[in-house]
Amino acid sequence: MSARAFTQRAVTQQALHDILQVASRAPSGTNTQPWKVYVLQGNSRNSLVDKVCAAHDALRANPALAAAYCEEYDYYPEKWVSPYIDRRRENGWGLYNLLGIGKGDKDKMHAQHQRNYKFFDAPVGLMFTINRIMGRGSLLDYGMFLQNIMVAARARGLHTCPQAAWNGYASLILPHIGAGPDEMLVCGMALGYADTEQLVNSFRTPREAVSEFTRWLD
Repeated sequence: MSARAFTQRAVTQQALHDILQVASRAPSGTNTQPWKVYVLQGNSRNSLVDKVCAAHDALRANPALAAAYCEEYDYYPEKWVSPYIDRRRENGWGLYNLLGIGKGDKDKMHAQHQRNYKFFDAPVGLMFTINRIMGRGSLLDYGMFLQNIMVAARARGLHTCPQAAWNGYASLILPHIGAGPDEMLVCGMALGYADTEQLVNSFRTPREAVSEFTRWLD
């Protein structure tokens, strides 16, 4: 489960190291291990939040700036079709309805979307990059690595929220974290202790039944 509100309780560097060490055992094609991780805390985290939130606000004020903030790879399809668009809408409006955000309330929508760029107040932000030379299969490997991080974090009482929302702001993020010219942003992730008192953390995304996505062959 992704958390969307965190406490300010600190996460020790030892805990982060242990989580990443466990995650490093994720399988990858021919053991290429295509992941690279940047851990942001304190000033590095806060200054990135300020930069991207400012860009997010500027983009709202001037949509023409969208050309400057493009994702480097297609995380979502160029054209949405059912059932995927239906699930996307169900998920989005389910969350917004829980938070009392109506369809026409653009200010609240913008503020809630910007929570992504504050790491949902988590004290730790993670940025993940990959060398651009790698193929699409390495993104499959990367998914297993990310899942390992999330599971290892839960085993230590921590929560996470993987975030593709950062990808459009790679032109700001990559220089900030000191990534090389051959690196591409894969996604970000918030990590910390979930604030269980916040209503948003009661949200549960719907899931299709096994019978809907499985075909049994004799």
